[in-house]
Amino acid sequence: MKICIINGPNLNLLGKREPEVYGSQTFEDYFETLQQKFQNVELSYYQSNIEGELIGKIQEVGFSFDGIILNAGAYTHTSIGLGDAMKAVTTPVIEVHISNTYARESFRHQSYLSGNAKGVILGFGLKSYELAIQSFL
Repeated sequence: MKICIINGPNLNLLGKREPEVYGSQTFEDYFETLQQKFQNVELSYYQSNIEGELIGKIQEVGFSFDGIILNAGAYTHTSIGLGDAMKAVTTPVIEVHISNTYARESFRHQSYLSGNAKGVILGFGLKSYELAIQSFL
């Protein structure tokens, strides 16, 4: 099984950015934990702060992987293009968020991705990614 985790803007700052919301662990460290826990799954990871690069990655892996886990960060609430890319590929996409977006600012309650996702997992911290992986198994 091949699963690609795609993270959007500012998620490269995990461990530094708002630790009260996002925790103190870097995603790279957490990704190593995921690889150890799911040794029978080929996990890959991609992060970009640029919307078009995220769309390109979805298109690149969206016909050959078994699953995509997408945390589009703030683009969740603004990007019709990311939603369209999810809809265009055959690989199922799980939308994840570290925080509970419904417990935050009202503009974070809108997602342009959810309607094209296999499912949505939010509010469980970094464990949201683990839950998404488990959903593909």
